[in-house]
Amino acid sequence: MIIQSKRVWIAGQFMAAQIEMSGEKIVDVLEYDTKPVDVDYGNDRIVPGFIDIHTHGYDTWDTNDATPEGLRKWMREIVKEGVTGICPTTITQSHEVLSNAVKNVANVVEEGYEGAEILGIHFEGPYLDQKFKGAQPEQYCVTPNLEEFKQYQKDAKGLIKVITVAAEHDKGYKLIEYASQHGVLVSQGHSGATYEEARMAVAHGAMSMTHVFNGMSPFHHRAPGLVGAAFRMRDVYGEVICDGHHSNVNSLNNYYMAKGRDHVIMISDSLMAKGCPCGSKHIFGGNEIEVYPDGTAHLTSTKGLAGSTLRINRGLQIVVEEAGVPFDYALNSCTLNPARALKVDDRKGKLNVGYDADIVVLNDQYDVVQTYARGKAYL
Repeated sequence: MIIQSKRVWIAGQFMAAQIEMSGEKIVDVLEYDTKPVDVDYGNDRIVPGFIDIHTHGYDTWDTNDATPEGLRKWMREIVKEGVTGICPTTITQSHEVLSNAVKNVANVVEEGYEGAEILGIHFEGPYLDQKFKGAQPEQYCVTPNLEEFKQYQKDAKGLIKVITVAAEHDKGYKLIEYASQHGVLVSQGHSGATYEEARMAVAHGAMSMTHVFNGMSPFHHRAPGLVGAAFRMRDVYGEVICDGHHSNVNSLNNYYMAKGRDHVIMISDSLMAKGCPCGSKHIFGGNEIEVYPDGTAHLTSTKGLAGSTLRINRGLQIVVEEAGVPFDYALNSCTLNPARALKVDDRKGKLNVGYDADIVVLNDQYDVVQTYARGKAYL
């Protein structure tokens, strides 16, 4: 199959080009109008497929629910917003619930599914700080336990690729060391770590920060905290929720411009409330949440933010059009940067020959015109 447009994102810029796909791969990139095409997208933008490494669920289904039907439906539906790679994300709960959740993801991967590719599991909790727990259930937040984590990873058949940890509670940074040395991206989050503790965690292998600004010790000019560490440590990745509510658009601009184009990772942190109507209520981690008119989800008990219903194509629009971030910075944050963080950038994150045919076609309003996930067309 051959598609073309006058705006194809190649080598960090738009150019008129054709992309030829065969099976799951991009097999050729050609000058515009070189060969007869199957689809000509005119002036619509053709960009790499989006990768969301921190997302809990969709349309009433949550990763912790551990039902294969729900996970399969999610993967089929998420491509509508241009997401072609994903890390289903857990929330702190009992050992039994978390074990069943990761087993379910592993089983679905083994048995097969359609849509976005499951690139791994993001294990958010239970090794979190109770003060900065956010919507995570306090009664299940526990001290990092290396042997317990090894069992979770065994249950997941090695699919845990990201883990969020409050580093200040990881005595001797043993869990951080082990996970980072065994192919897991360790992300500091839901944490009250000092700047100095965060720096030591990086020295032991933690190379990311979870939803910067949210669920972490704040910045003060005499006590930089984890937010200060996220800004200062420019070679460390940092997730950020780009809905304009979890972080003001001016804060998004500050963070993107300080970090540069290579280390910010856009995430949705979306809940099972995503795709559900305003006013609907759901149970998230044992706590009731409600969807507000602006698309955010809040705990009904405290009215505190509990997560988003953000679609990644809209996150891209917010970052570029409202936060004023350069397009290449913004696009990298939802394509190439998460691919690098997960160490799959040898096949994802670019429109290069030999790469997976993960492709999104966007119009000027950031609507998804078409998604190709590993060469298969979805809409």
